[in-house]
Amino acid sequence: MALRVLVVDDASFVRDTVKRTLRQFLADVEIHEATDGRKAMSVLKHNKIDIVLSDWEMPEMTGEELLRWVRQESSNNDVPFIMISSRGDRDNVVQAIQAGVSDYLGKPFTADELRRKVSKQLQRIGYRDSGKPRPDSGGFGSLDVLTGGNADTVTLGDAEAAPQGNPLFAKAAKVVAAKQRKNAVGFEGKAQLRFPNTQCQVVIRELSLQAMSGFMLRPEVLPTLFDQAVVDLEDKQGRALARLNAYVHALQAVETNPDTDKLKIVVRFVDNDPHKFEIISKAIAGG
Repeated sequence: MALRVLVVDDASFVRDTVKRTLRQFLADVEIHEATDGRKAMSVLKHNKIDIVLSDWEMPEMTGEELLRWVRQESSNNDVPFIMISSRGDRDNVVQAIQAGVSDYLGKPFTADELRRKVSKQLQRIGYRDSGKPRPDSGGFGSLDVLTGGNADTVTLGDAEAAPQGNPLFAKAAKVVAAKQRKNAVGFEGKAQLRFPNTQCQVVIRELSLQAMSGFMLRPEVLPTLFDQAVVDLEDKQGRALARLNAYVHALQAVETNPDTDKLKIVVRFVDNDPHKFEIISKAIAGG
């Protein structure tokens, strides 16, 4: 019987990253998706789920609220529940433990970290995977971000899916990207970028509701395209404004020299949270 996993996150990029990793090490998995806690409740009411992987901060209903509902009111109240969040401070971890979380995974995370967390919970419930996992699709597996993944994924409440097989899609994407560049404005501030294997400080050049570009010094471990990132946005006085989930959209050397230590980076935001959009809008207006 297939392992039934529920992935809950308002960011489609994060859900696709989790799905891709699960398919790489589980041969027989049925993945359900939800974009917030309320939609996840509906999935849990109508399906026997074996493990839940949920974000903490989501619109409509947070991961903590979902977890408390699962433990107190759900008919499947002992289901393994892994919280995935960019908020790794002690208070949030304590809150999750008090609510009954099975394990906690901080963003950004590596595939190995996610695999270890999931495997630990599968051992706890006595699940044994049969067969061989699907082969990795390589770097172009990130195209799942556009296509919404494979056919055995059930998504509830995702309004971001693009029509598949549409020859006009590439052209439309270029038009959208051009409009988004036009909407970007100069912003005086900084950002701390946290990647799975390194952390960098960025001087922001442009900021929009969709993306951020800026300059940073070359780290020992270079981030790569489509890497997850957590962006801690600060104003020019160093005051914290917002914490956003993102991915690396572009990385470029500033100088025509292989030894340069100056890089330009563009990250695209993946959150679908009106509150965060409002914070960015105010920051842009006041910048």
